[in-house]
Amino acid sequence: MSRRRLTPEEIDLWHRVVEKADRLHPGSHPAPPKPEPARQPSPPRAFGSPARQPSVSAPAASPALQMDRKAFGRLKRGKLAPEARIDLHGMTMERAHPALSRFILSSHAKGRRLVLVITGKGNREAQAWPAPAQRGILRRNVPMWLAMPPLAQSVLQVQQAHVSHGGEGAFYVYLRRTR
Repeated sequence: MSRRRLTPEEIDLWHRVVEKADRLHPGSHPAPPKPEPARQPSPPRAFGSPARQPSVSAPAASPALQMDRKAFGRLKRGKLAPEARIDLHGMTMERAHPALSRFILSSHAKGRRLVLVITGKGNREAQAWPAPAQRGILRRNVPMWLAMPPLAQSVLQVQQAHVSHGGEGAFYVYLRRTR
C-alpha cells in the first residue's frame, strides 16, 4: 500500500493545529520539531539521476513494533499459543472494561506473556435506519483501553489474532516482563 506524501500546505495546517492543542499527558513526549521552510527543487545533476528531496509522509497506520521481530512473526502466523484468554462476547462496555482491566493486570502479575482477548466481530444485524449502527463497539474500544493507563504499563504489543485464534474478532496482547 503506498502512502500519499503530504503537501507543504497540509504540513503547515497540521503544525498550526498542534500548536493550539493541549497535551493529554504533558511532558510524556517531546514537542514535535518545527518544520523547515520548503526548499526549491535543485536542478538535475549533469550525470546520474536528479537529487532527491527529503519528503514528509503520512503517519504510520500501525504502532511501532515493540517486541522481538522473530516472536512477532510467530505471533502473526498463529504459532504462539496464548497462555490465557478472556471472552468479552455479549458484555456491555461498562462490564467489559473492568473485566479486561482485571484480566490484564492479573495476567501480568502472574508472569504471563501472551494472552488472547476475544471481542467478537460485532452485531451482524445492524440496522440501516434511522442511522446506521456501528458494528464492533468492543473491537474498536479494546485497543484504546489497552493503550491507556493503567493497562499501558503492562502491555507491550497488541495485534489482531490469527484466524485460528479468532481473526478479526480477537486480539493477541503481548505483556511486558514482570520485574
